[in-house]
Order: sequence, then structure tokens, then C-alpha cells
Amino acid sequence: MNRILNNQKAIKLSKKLKREGKKIVLAGGVFDILHIGHIRFLEAAKKKGDILFILLESDENVKKYKGLQRPINTQEERAAVLSSLKFVDYVINLPAMKNNNDYDKLITAIRPDIIATTKKDPQIIHNIRQAKLIGADVCLVVNRISNRSTTRIAEILAKENNL
Repeated sequence: MNRILNNQKAIKLSKKLKREGKKIVLAGGVFDILHIGHIRFLEAAKKKGDILFILLESDENVKKYKGLQRPINTQEERAAVLSSLKFVDYVINLPAMKNNNDYDKLITAIRPDIIATTKKDPQIIHNIRQAKLIGADVCLVVNRISNRSTTRIAEILAKENNL
């Protein structure tokens, strides 16, 4: 089976995996330029259960939240990179989600056992709300690594190219 899924395939697969007694971990993000912070986060998230699903933000939403110069890599490219990692089981290419309700509907349908996040994640309030909706746990799996973000890497590269 392809490891890159749309919402409908992910929902169907998660139901099958739950019937098999598998513990599903869900993590999400942009993952534009993969760096050590991403790797540590994804490895730690995988250790919390049997199957790791990644919610991968659409290019449209990345532009909205990160600026018009982002993403650097398309959703298709980001999904291919993530799905090649041995600790990522499935990548869900999200459509352009319009609001929290869109995310909540998807989380409710997938029904993960664990929602993985980083410590001090600005989105944690949403993770907590979603976990309460479905009776899941929120796991703070790693600390954020200072000065290791795609935004920072992109800024450094832009600066170097302007020299």
C-alpha cells in the first residue's frame, strides 16, 4: 500500500488498524526542510505507539501561515521525503484546511490514541482540544531545539544568496 494517503484513505486505514488492536500516533506539521529537530520529533513520536501517521499541511496553508515564499518544497515533495523515513508509517496530504473544525473532523474520524507534539508548541491548545474530543492522550515527545527551524534555515539561505 502507498504510504502517502488522502483523508479518506487515512480514515479507512485507521479504522482497519484500530480493529487489529494497533496503537495509532498522530503528529502534524509542515516539514518543509527536514532538520534534526524534525527527525528527533518523529522518532520519539513513533516510539509512543505502533503506527505513526503524519498530517502534512497543504501548500496553500503553509503560504497562509509562513508567508508567500513558503513552502520551499511542495507538499508532494515533502510527503515523499517523510514517507521515506523508516519511523514514519503514513503521511496524510491534507487539503487546504479552512478552520479548526476541518482539523477536528479529521482527527475525530482517524481517532488516534496519541497526539504527539513538541514541548512549547504554539499549537498545543488545539492538540489538547482534539484529544479531549476523542479520549486520546497528548504526548510532549521532545523539546524544541533552539535555532533549528525551517524558517531559520530559510533565512540563512536567503541571506547567503543575497551576498
